[in-house]
Amino acid sequence: MVIEGNHEIEPQASGVTFKSYSERFAVPATESGSNSNFYYSFDAGGVHFVMLGAYVDYNQTGAQYAWLKEDLSKVDRAVTPWLVATMHPPWYNSYSSHYQEFECMRQEMEELLYQHRVDVIFAGHVHAYERMNRIYNYTLDPCGAVYITIGDGGNIEKVDVDFADDPGKCPSPGDNVPEIGGSCPLNFTSGPAKDKFCWDRQPDWSAFRESSFGHGILEVMNSTHALWTWHRNQDVYKDNSYGDQIYIVRQPNLCISPATSSRRKKRDIRRRK
Repeated sequence: MVIEGNHEIEPQASGVTFKSYSERFAVPATESGSNSNFYYSFDAGGVHFVMLGAYVDYNQTGAQYAWLKEDLSKVDRAVTPWLVATMHPPWYNSYSSHYQEFECMRQEMEELLYQHRVDVIFAGHVHAYERMNRIYNYTLDPCGAVYITIGDGGNIEKVDVDFADDPGKCPSPGDNVPEIGGSCPLNFTSGPAKDKFCWDRQPDWSAFRESSFGHGILEVMNSTHALWTWHRNQDVYKDNSYGDQIYIVRQPNLCISPATSSRRKKRDIRRRK
């Protein structure tokens, strides 16, 4: 499954964009209730995947947000306990490249994903690797999602090496503006980076980051445990070598989503009747 990114815009003289993306890939948009190939969902095993479009309207008044709200409300965590979202650009990113570029999208959509207890959110765009601690609204939160930037598959633009917290590497608020959509740069309102646009060290929400090309594998073990492993291109597989590895653990009894809570209440009412 695929989702559009900035390289798929491909503007043509006639004003047409995303032509190759739209014609080349078949995605289950209609099957998931979406009217657009730029956002859709599907199930694979015990995982419900939500594919989000960052280069079409993502505002709370738009069609994508309405579809997302409806799609998430239908997820039955007894059938697909894992909920994974994917979009091209990351919302959390401590590299200078694309720093806070899609802060507008985060402000519009993050609360909805958090309310439904999305477990993992994958992104690319930044040509490097970074894994975040569980986070919501720039605050460490045991019920927040694990954000992973896995934009390190290889490209002609080279790997991103500068961190926004490196001396002299903090971009200006006007440096990273998306090709489509608005710009919403913000200063942090609490913590060690309060009133600043960038941290002066690796942020507490950034658990691991490295400027290497590679790829990752997510192995869903059961309804509460999944193993995430990131391999550098140069890692030697026969030595069981890897760059980063963690178990992602769900805590459904602690992090109850509104949808799950609502279903439980309805079941309890039916039992009492």
